[in-house]
Parts: sequence; C-alpha cells; structure tokens
Amino acid sequence: MTEGVQHAAGVQIHIRDARASDAATIATIYNEGIRGRGATFETTERSPEDVVGWLGSVARIKRPFLVADRVDGNGGDAEVVGWVRASEYRSRPCYDGVAEFSVYVSSRARGQRVGDALMARFVEACAEAGVWKILSRIFPENSASRGLCARHGFREVGVYERHAQLDGVWRDVVIVERLIPENQR
Repeated sequence: MTEGVQHAAGVQIHIRDARASDAATIATIYNEGIRGRGATFETTERSPEDVVGWLGSVARIKRPFLVADRVDGNGGDAEVVGWVRASEYRSRPCYDGVAEFSVYVSSRARGQRVGDALMARFVEACAEAGVWKILSRIFPENSASRGLCARHGFREVGVYERHAQLDGVWRDVVIVERLIPENQR
C-alpha cells in the first residue's frame, strides 16, 4: 500500500513496500547511520546483497519493510530517502507477535517529517500483519528517534545500562515499546 503525505513546496513523501531494486539506496542510508555512530552498534557497513537478504527474511516472517519515496510536485523521479523494517524479536513461537524495528532517514531528508510518515504507516502495517508489540532500543542521546517514537505512541520502558560497546566504549540504550491492543485479544 502506498500512502502520500504532502509537504512544503509541493514535495510529497510516499510510503510503500521495499523492493529488491531499493537495496542499494537502503544500504547507503543505513551505512550513513553506521558511520554516524548515533543510531546503531553496527560498525560493518552493509551491501545491497545484505539488504536483499533482509527482504527475504521479513517476507518469511511476514513483517513490514517500508521505504519513503520523496517526490517533488513537478512530477520528478521518486527518490528513496528513508526506510523502516520490522524483524523477528526472538525465534520462540510465544514471541511470534513481537517485532523489533529499525528506522533510518537519509541525512538529506532529516527534519522533513520523513520519519513520521514512515512510522505512521509502519504501525498500521504491523497491526495488519498481526503484530501485538513493536519494540526497539535507542541510544539515550538520540533525541530525534526518541521523539519520533513518542509521537507515535511508543513508551520508554527502561534503560539497559552498558548494553554493548561501540568503538570500545560501553553504551546504554533506552527500550521503547508500543502495544497494538487489537491484536492482543
């Protein structure tokens, strides 16, 4: 499903399912996040082939993987400027309805509500997929991601202290979750 959000100066953000043809751009956006050291413990950059593997994984477990296309009002080409992906939380069947997520926005598109457009459709897509809880871990100083999650109904449930090391430094993470009550019946 594609969803459009109108922005200033005729620019629109369209949310749609990720495709294999998006893999190089998704990898580029993720690698930007890896290099920035503010959103992930990952230090090894990803290839388009890695992303194609993610697409196969989310299809197997029926989890959303969405991209945001930015389109100018003059009918120009669509440009992928962000993505959000749900992954398996744990392999045990009791956790089948729990999804862990990652969301990344290109540095060229930050501050343009791309994350909000992605997250709004992502929560809906998770509900449609039967997910009953969405969760993630965020570095405490990542105020943009924490604010994004708060705007979309996530609550901060705690802090994992010294969760892992990044570049030899112990880092804490804030745990966020959002329940989808209609899938908890």
